[in-house]
Amino acid sequence: MKSMKIVTKVYSKFQKNKKPSFNFPKVSIGDLVEIKVLIKEGNKERLQKYQATIIAKKKAELIKVRRVFQGIGIEYSFPLFAPHIVSLMIKRHSKVRRSKLFYLRNRIGKKAQLKVKFILLKT
Repeated sequence: MKSMKIVTKVYSKFQKNKKPSFNFPKVSIGDLVEIKVLIKEGNKERLQKYQATIIAKKKAELIKVRRVFQGIGIEYSFPLFAPHIVSLMIKRHSKVRRSKLFYLRNRIGKKAQLKVKFILLKT
């Protein structure tokens, strides 16, 4: 029991310090997003873009994205509160009925496409 109290105390301390490095929009499963990540290579820093579909989300902390590059599916996990994430922009919303889109791993070509969800903006 003592060790559990210590773990919860340390965990709560880190939870208080969690703040995103930018104000990111509300993302949902099936969204096509563009994530800009700061990459350090030695003394150099550069921005790298990832444009992929969100296939899973764990609370408000972690998103798993998937894209197909040269016929090979690539998945990345991004912690949203990481300091190396510079920006996150939603390109397109998709209509999905699942909380995890792992079934996209088995689909190829047009079968892997998601239906676009159009959102009406109030003026």
